[in-house]
Amino acid sequence: MSHFGGAVPRYCTQIQAPLTRRKLVEMKFKAIRRGIWFTALTRADRACIDLTVKVVDKVRSLLLTKVLNNVVEKLSEAMENKIARLMNGIGRELALKLSRIAQTWGNPQATEWAVDLKFVRYLTIINMNATEAHRI
Repeated sequence: MSHFGGAVPRYCTQIQAPLTRRKLVEMKFKAIRRGIWFTALTRADRACIDLTVKVVDKVRSLLLTKVLNNVVEKLSEAMENKIARLMNGIGRELALKLSRIAQTWGNPQATEWAVDLKFVRYLTIINMNATEAHRI
């Protein structure tokens, strides 16, 4: 079956795995457990998942798949580990600052600090637990 005179639309080739009722229900329960179901999704997004779960076993519609993929992507981003998200932002910056300071003091091994994930995680957790006045 051809689309639009033989040309296949781009969104038809981007679909990875078919969405099923089971996958959507698992995603919903995880989001509810983590407390982001109502905060990360709009009412329309939640309704799309709820109605799909009630009506469909396996999503076959390309349009519905595209809509649900956007919603699932929102949930996936919201469910990303908070520490991992902060490590990429705050922790790496702190490690880089400390590394530069130590290098100016003459520590040649300090160049490795900025890429050491354990050090970055340590700085992130220390910063998370610090009071507002003591944050770097």
